[in-house]
Amino acid sequence: MREQVAVVSGGTRGIGLALSRRLVKLGHRVVALYRGDDTGAAAAATELGPMLRVLRADVGDPAAVAEVGEQVLASYGPPQVLVNNAGRNVDRPFLQMDVDDWRQVIDTNLNGAFYLTKAFAPAMTEGSIVNIGATTGIRPRLNGANYCASKAGLLQLTKCLALELAPRIRVNCLIPGMTRTPELTTRFHLDDPAALAKVLGEIPLARLGTADDVADALEFLIGPGGAYVTGQKLIVDGGQYMW
Repeated sequence: MREQVAVVSGGTRGIGLALSRRLVKLGHRVVALYRGDDTGAAAAATELGPMLRVLRADVGDPAAVAEVGEQVLASYGPPQVLVNNAGRNVDRPFLQMDVDDWRQVIDTNLNGAFYLTKAFAPAMTEGSIVNIGATTGIRPRLNGANYCASKAGLLQLTKCLALELAPRIRVNCLIPGMTRTPELTTRFHLDDPAALAKVLGEIPLARLGTADDVADALEFLIGPGGAYVTGQKLIVDGGQYMW
């Protein structure tokens, strides 16, 4: 049998690392892309061993993505799974947001998914693409016009790709809610019991999500249980937002 290959952008830390772990557990050889954290990438490679290959690439750079795509296709052939997970936050009030703040976020969160899908989808004879969205792609928040717009665009890109790549490739958007990661803990001060209690009061299941909760949803979407699911958004947020 041909080796199952998966590509995960932002796949060496946080939720992305959990997704890489799960894909390795399911028997995929995973190519995890990362932008700049060499230490985190080395730790991921040590943890997951020969089934994980880490490659440094800025997914917002179309030339870099094209080069990585050619490298992966030459080494492993077309992937069966592509996870567009790389994301960037640069929060500012809109009137203080400059062009670079806008471009950094759009280039990574939205353009990166476009570039990677263009690099791999033509060679994929079958498989699944999962775009990692955000609840703020549906429900806006203050000081995040760039991020919210990028994730809303990713939702529509998901639907357009699902239409155009069917029936050989299924495309879905996986949307994590408040998921316990070091970045989330820092951004929302969740090491403060009062701040944590306030967040938990908004979640019917009364707990933060875990990266494994998100990986469980990924496993469903790419597996036989999700074989008739495409063009959909799967929200994993403990019921915090019921859309």
